[in-house]
Amino acid sequence: MSILLSGPIHKAASGGAPRRLVVLLHGLGADGNDLIALAPVWAPLLPDAEFLSPNAPFPCDMAPFGRQWFSLQDRSPDAILAGVRAAAPFLDAFIDNALATRGLDEGQLALVGFSQGTMMALHVGLRRAKPVAGILGYSGALIGAEGLPTEIRSRPPVLLVHGDADEIVPHQALARAVQGLAAAGVTVEELTCPGLGHGIDEAGLRRGGAFLQRVLAPL
Repeated sequence: MSILLSGPIHKAASGGAPRRLVVLLHGLGADGNDLIALAPVWAPLLPDAEFLSPNAPFPCDMAPFGRQWFSLQDRSPDAILAGVRAAAPFLDAFIDNALATRGLDEGQLALVGFSQGTMMALHVGLRRAKPVAGILGYSGALIGAEGLPTEIRSRPPVLLVHGDADEIVPHQALARAVQGLAAAGVTVEELTCPGLGHGIDEAGLRRGGAFLQRVLAPL
């Protein structure tokens, strides 16, 4: 890609060279500074992990600030899928570079997404030739589920977390994503957070941290 994504970094709490990598993918209208705030919460569980939170490749076209992975001006399924596909090479190139420069491989990498970032994590993570350690998605959706069984190249474990009061991405997206992933042979866990809107609560943070600790533990 002509543009290599960049964004804030939270170094490994151990102080040494990272042996794990967690890539945090923000939602529409935010930037990398949004999700890097999760790093200090999870760092004690993953002391040898470095956290990267890249800024999405495009300026948000629905606000005078922030970034987006793809536009939501047209919310038709075809337009959203086209947007995800257009953004995927940027994320793949970022992952390739992040792993290569640290001497790590996909098995030492977890993808974490929020909202639009979850959509990107699922799309890219399941289509890489080598499986990442795991995919953790908050308040998101599975885009292009009907094509996944023929496009999937790896099946990392997935945890999806969603509030049942989400006013942006309806909670029903969780069941649809779980069904689509299971149909493609992906092992998927789910957590519904009662009363939670479009966000991440303490229960989701705890479950997500335990998931990351589990999938990134084996060498």
